[in-house]
Amino acid sequence: MKIYLVGGAVRDRLLQRPAGDRDWVVVGATPAQMEAQGYTAVGRDFPVFLHPKTGEEYALARTERKSGRGYRGFVVDADPAVTLEEDLQRRDFTINAIACDEADGTLVDPYGGARDLQQRVLRHVGPAFVEDPLRVLRAARFMARFAPLGFTVAEETMALMREVAASGELDALVPERVWQELRKALVCERPSAFLRTLHDAHALGPILPELEALYGVPQRAEFHPEVDTGIHQEMVSDMAARLAPGDDLVGFAALTHDLGKGLTPPEEWPRHIMHEQRGLKPLKELCARLKIPTEHQQLAEAVCREHLNVHRIDELRDATVLDLLGRCDALRRPERVARIALCCEADKRGRLGFEDSDYPQGETLKRLHQAALSVQARDLDLSQLKGPAVGEALARARVKAIAAARQKPI
Repeated sequence: MKIYLVGGAVRDRLLQRPAGDRDWVVVGATPAQMEAQGYTAVGRDFPVFLHPKTGEEYALARTERKSGRGYRGFVVDADPAVTLEEDLQRRDFTINAIACDEADGTLVDPYGGARDLQQRVLRHVGPAFVEDPLRVLRAARFMARFAPLGFTVAEETMALMREVAASGELDALVPERVWQELRKALVCERPSAFLRTLHDAHALGPILPELEALYGVPQRAEFHPEVDTGIHQEMVSDMAARLAPGDDLVGFAALTHDLGKGLTPPEEWPRHIMHEQRGLKPLKELCARLKIPTEHQQLAEAVCREHLNVHRIDELRDATVLDLLGRCDALRRPERVARIALCCEADKRGRLGFEDSDYPQGETLKRLHQAALSVQARDLDLSQLKGPAVGEALARARVKAIAAARQKPI
C-alpha cells in the first residue's frame, strides 16, 4: 500500500501559492484494509476514507467508465490493482494530475502537468474529458482563478469544451453544481475569465443564457466606451471582485445587474430605457433555475432595480430616497446598503477608462441611509397618533433627517 498527495495541493505547491485542502490517493489497498487501520469510510459513490487523526480525505485509486448522461453517469473500479497512473488519467486537467510521494518528495507526473504549469496552460488529460460535462464549468472556474497568472486554455481543450456544449450534455448538470462552480468563480480575482471562457466555448448560452444574451448588444459609447454589454459585464464582475474580495453576494448582484439589456429590442439600441425593470424577470428565472439562495436573489433584485437611481442619488428628492431605501428593505436590513453601494460602484467603474473613477454616490447613499436609520419611532412623540398616521409621521421625520444630512459637509 502506498499513499500519495494529489491534485490541487500539489499544483498550488508548485505554483508557490497557498494550498487549500489536501487530498490523498491510496494505491494497492482494499476498503477492509483501510478500516482495519482506523480510517472511516465516507464515500457514497466511490471509496473515500477519513484519516483517524487528521480527518483528511484518502481515496482509493480508481478508474471510471462512462455509463450514462451527466457527471454522475460513471461506473467506478477501485480494485487494488489500479495503478497511480491510471488514477491520474481519469482527472480533468494535467495540472491536477500530478502526485507527490510524501515519503521522499518524488513527483509522479505522467501527463506533463508540471510543464503546463510552467507554460501557464490549462490542458485536459485525455479524451475522456468530454465524458463529464462538469469539467467545462471547472475549466472556466480555474481560469477565473488562474488567468491573473497568465494561464490560457489549450486550443485542443477548448475544442473539446465546444464539443461538450454541442452535445447537449450540459443540460444534465444539476442546478446545485452549476451554482457551486459559479459561486466559486465569483470570489476569484477575475470572474470575467469564467464568463469569457464559457462564452468562447459556446457553453455560456446553455448554462447562463441570460448572460450570453448580453454579448454583442451595444450601449451608448459616451457612457460605455467598451460599447459591448457583455464586455461591460465582464469588467463589472472584475471590479466587484476588486472592491469586495471574497464576497459572493456582491459578486452575484453585480453579475446580474444589467440582464435587462439583453431584452432591449434592437430598434432601441444603443439606448436601454427601463432595462432595470426589464432585468427583474430574467433575474428571477435564473435564480429559480439554479436555486440561488434567497439572500443573493434579494440583493440582486435590489441592485438590478435601483442601480440607476443610486447613480443619480444627488438628483433624487429626499422622499424619493426614503422610498428607495424602503424598496431595498434597508431599514430592516441595514447591512444591505453597503453592498448595494459597492455593486453600483462596480457598475460605474466597470467601464473602459472609468476603472479609477471616484464614486461619491456610494458614500452619499450610505450617509443618507444612516440619517434615516437614526430616526426611530421610540424617539418621537406619537402618542396622539393612531393607525397610518404613525407611519406617516415617522416617514416625515426620516425625510427631514435625510434633508439635513445632505446639508452637512462630508
